[in-house]
Amino acid sequence: MLLYILRRVISAISVVIVTVVASFLLFFVAPTDPAGVICGPRCTPERLQNITDSLDLDEPVATQITSYFKGIVVGRDYTTGGVTRHCDAPCLGYSYVLGVPVTDILAKAVPVTLSIVIGGATIYLLFGVLIGTTAARLRGTSLDRVAVGGSLVLSSVPYFIVALVIALYATFLPKTQYTPFFENPAAWASGLLAAWLCLGLTNSASYTRYSRASMIEALGQDFTRTARSKGISERRVIYRHGLRAAMTPVITIFGVDVAFQLVNTIFTERIFQLPGLGLRLLNAFNQYDLPVLMGGVVVGATVLVVMNLVVDILYTVLDPRVRLG
Repeated sequence: MLLYILRRVISAISVVIVTVVASFLLFFVAPTDPAGVICGPRCTPERLQNITDSLDLDEPVATQITSYFKGIVVGRDYTTGGVTRHCDAPCLGYSYVLGVPVTDILAKAVPVTLSIVIGGATIYLLFGVLIGTTAARLRGTSLDRVAVGGSLVLSSVPYFIVALVIALYATFLPKTQYTPFFENPAAWASGLLAAWLCLGLTNSASYTRYSRASMIEALGQDFTRTARSKGISERRVIYRHGLRAAMTPVITIFGVDVAFQLVNTIFTERIFQLPGLGLRLLNAFNQYDLPVLMGGVVVGATVLVVMNLVVDILYTVLDPRVRLG
């Protein structure tokens, strides 16, 4: 088990490194002048040279990439307007548009996105698995058909339509705003309730179908028939034996979905005006703020890889049929 985890960690780190290098080449070694893009249309020659020097853009590509990785590990210095500022590790660059390190920008945006995704994921996982499991138990009944039909209808509606309807017409919900959790937990929950319901409703439809199909398959396996033949109660057969096996593929999809949503909540944040990672990166794109975009890519790649690593490890824990080689 330990060797398996070590191999997966090494593989995950290598994927992140390759992604960072490829993104750096795309943003900073492209045919366009990155310093000119960052500086903007009213850039003075002095400021353009400042940005070029501080980003080592006049150095070989290998030196530029080494400096970027050095900033992530030990930090680095940036000089703007004759003033040298130190960016502490992990340094993901310096925003010349906002005049602050990228890590400071992302540190304020990531908790907002995390709050949105965790709340929404809790809703759609609980409701999706509960409804899907119930539909599997009552397979072929009217309730089963309603659950399957309702999930198909809801999943066919584009996400942004659902978000707009909730934002415009769900006036009975508390006003959407972000309050730090440790500042006021009640205000934190009430301010994000509309975003949570939006994510929860749209994604629970998919998880209802996933859970139902997986549960039907698990209940037809030999181990559940053996459990029934031993006289074990139906409730225990379903929730102790069947559900554990049925949750394995669901958890795999759940881990990937959560990671994807952490870097793709742009519609939710834009519609509900929540200052999360997606909205921050959208603004950076409009402002040609390449260091912030690069930092967002690094954070997104790391989140996706880490969540896949967690799912792989959790897979071996949930499913006793899995054997590590």
